[in-house]
Amino acid sequence: RVGRGSAHSACILLYQTPLSETARARLKVIFESSDGFHIAREDLKLRGPGEFLGARQSGVPMLRFADLEVDIDLLEHAREAADWLLIHAPEHARRHVLRWLAGRQEYIKA
Repeated sequence: RVGRGSAHSACILLYQTPLSETARARLKVIFESSDGFHIAREDLKLRGPGEFLGARQSGVPMLRFADLEVDIDLLEHAREAADWLLIHAPEHARRHVLRWLAGRQEYIKA
């Protein structure tokens, strides 16, 4: 992380040619903006969200219908609904989690 808080900071980026189009686009975003949220949003557009669970950090999203950039406000509603389920209907929540994980039960232990 670069430039946290009010302290001044610097970022030195090194690269090796040839650059891919994606790499050029990433560097262009960083060159044109120092807003970390803007940079993160543009990076999400370029690389995709990857997996929520697992090791893959980029690529095709796991979600079938939602677009994280367009539907970001839905995440708060989903979190509130999940919290409610965990408090008021834990067995119902557990069934949904097990169905969603479909064989990835090791994440439940985390």
